[in-house]
Amino acid sequence: MRTLKHRSRGTDVFTLEELLVDLGYSVFVSEFFGKDTDAAVRDFQKKNNLVIDGVVGPKSWSKLIEAQQNQLTLFNEKFLSEQDLIDFAEKYDLELAAVKAVNEVESSGKGFLLDGRPRILFEGHIFWKQLKNRGLDPTTFQSERTANVLYKTWTKNHYEGGKQEYDRLEKAAGMSDDDAVHDAAYASASYGAFQIMGYHYKSLGYNSIDSYVSHMYTHEKAHLAAFGVFCKNNNLIRHLKSKDWAAFARGYNGPGFKQNKYDTKLKASYERHL
Repeated sequence: MRTLKHRSRGTDVFTLEELLVDLGYSVFVSEFFGKDTDAAVRDFQKKNNLVIDGVVGPKSWSKLIEAQQNQLTLFNEKFLSEQDLIDFAEKYDLELAAVKAVNEVESSGKGFLLDGRPRILFEGHIFWKQLKNRGLDPTTFQSERTANVLYKTWTKNHYEGGKQEYDRLEKAAGMSDDDAVHDAAYASASYGAFQIMGYHYKSLGYNSIDSYVSHMYTHEKAHLAAFGVFCKNNNLIRHLKSKDWAAFARGYNGPGFKQNKYDTKLKASYERHL
């Protein structure tokens, strides 16, 4: 990891901020090292007997990762194994290298937060649609308080990352005692290592959104299983078999896949795993 400080930018900053959130700090997760991150880093340095300068160099990175690993030991039994990937490859008649490429590029790297809950991302524009799908008028729930969880058009401005996404989810679900609002909220988040949206629960074989979410709490194998069914349902397995990375990325990531170079990342990862 490179050395970071106030005003640094890049993916390493995103990693740092997610790590800080995992360790209990309330920081905005982005690719910019803001004042909130600086304050959190200084607090961590103070509590861990480091030089308090807000600079995340080798010593601070080491302590941060050590603190994270100390908590991760609680969840070692929930992680995917080599055999899990082999079983998945055999089930869908895929090359193991292709499965490893998808696991490396398309998964979020880990399926769980340090507190044991699956990683999620709450989508306020999906919540708007899910309320309408249940015959509810989203405008009746709009207020200054709900502005960060209910909006008509997609935006990433309200993403908070890490466990703070659960605060957004719970705010949305708690807007009313109506079970339909609860279900709409939970259907509006993506879950686990492969971030499959909750509203797919029926096509994935679950009887309710609650049963889908409960299964996502159990193991990364559940995340991988849901990913496999999603790919099968959307006719994406064929692209993995033919190694048509652009077609797979378009189907899984959407038309903007080239912006993040998902296809080239998949191809490079596949070649590494051959």
